[in-house]
Amino acid sequence: MKVSEITADDLSAYIRVDLDENTEKLLTTLLNIAKEYIKSYTDMDNEEIDEHEDIVIVVYILVQDMYDNRTLYVDKTNLNKTVESIINLYRKNLI
Repeated sequence: MKVSEITADDLSAYIRVDLDENTEKLLTTLLNIAKEYIKSYTDMDNEEIDEHEDIVIVVYILVQDMYDNRTLYVDKTNLNKTVESIINLYRKNLI
């Protein structure tokens, strides 16, 4: 699977929540936030992110964390260790 193939339906199954219209909108928003965070953190574009299947789980974890905490941002000070270790593999901007 590629990051670009992840849907709100996939995310709802992962976080075990029923997908209604409001939940779909929220999960789509969280998906976009997660993608933008990964791109910003790694300095990769959409095509580069799609090359790495392990980044898919990073998206899932970030979305689940934002959903569980009802936040619309990634808490950089309390980043999941799995997320951090995977995206650090692909980080280009080390500053």
